[in-house]
Amino acid sequence: MGRTYQHLSLEERCEIAQRRAAGQSIRQIAAALDRAPSSLSRELKRNSGSRGAYKPGYAEDQATARRWRGSKLLRHLELQTLVLDRLGRGWSPQQVAGRLAREQGRTVISHETIYRFIAAQIARTKDYAWRRYLPRGKSKRGYRGRRGGSAAEHIKHRVPIALRPAAAGDRIQPGHWEADLMLFRTYGQAVLTLHERSSRALAILRQPNKQAAPVADAIQALLSSLPSKLRQTITFDNGTEFAYHHALRQSLDIQTLFCDPHAPWQKGGIENAIGRLRRVLPRKTDLATLTAAQIRHLARRYNHTPRKCLDFHTPAEVFLKALHFECDSTFPLARE
Repeated sequence: MGRTYQHLSLEERCEIAQRRAAGQSIRQIAAALDRAPSSLSRELKRNSGSRGAYKPGYAEDQATARRWRGSKLLRHLELQTLVLDRLGRGWSPQQVAGRLAREQGRTVISHETIYRFIAAQIARTKDYAWRRYLPRGKSKRGYRGRRGGSAAEHIKHRVPIALRPAAAGDRIQPGHWEADLMLFRTYGQAVLTLHERSSRALAILRQPNKQAAPVADAIQALLSSLPSKLRQTITFDNGTEFAYHHALRQSLDIQTLFCDPHAPWQKGGIENAIGRLRRVLPRKTDLATLTAAQIRHLARRYNHTPRKCLDFHTPAEVFLKALHFECDSTFPLARE
């Protein structure tokens, strides 16, 4: 077996400086560190200061700067173009890295490298437009806290999520849904979102308002075309827009459930989906400027984006495989 070589550490450089100041020769220092004399000679020649003084901190900085070759995305412009194109389509760095690995059969780039590349561009250029390549458009990584109230006491015939069948928890059996309403700055504008737990497939429908009756009608319209076995349960938060949930039990023969107060994480799939939609539909969006075709395009874009939790398959691929549909992958998930 060949010999393994390692770079000098900062501790070793400190010891070199101390022994050098004490007047020891290169061979004596090399023997004490169990290093080759030629390695010590190169170290002193390459990393000493302009006046010949050897300082460990300066030597460490010089060696580090010499080894750094720049970001992988700066050295490979074709890869940079490919990565930025997919980020621009709303993919996260993890989705980009995972899909490239699946397509090429090997690890091409890590998601952390992509995050660091974007952060480096922001720090270097002070151009915060680079943050828009990131999933949530933030220049600093981390999570924001949430707060809000609950209207659970105003919902009649409410069934808590604790009574949800165990089969809905493992995300293996299709037919278990989550629903929520996206609200916008303009009063009365809302988008209904339905999320299928096993495939992560998403259906989007623009609502005329936040009232409970239109919301129940929209859910019925979206799910009525599916076989009954694919309408097992649907989970809501405690918003009053879902107060007519009991009508769905009769019309769709589906079990309706509600999260505990102040616990939206119990329907984390739809919360995650809405977070992804907010990248292209921020709260300031005026829905009056969007056509039905644009809404359908957003659904197709979401359902054709690879997900890590699906081994970098897309929700549309998993949904069609599970249901054995032979029709277009955006129906009925993307219709207005």
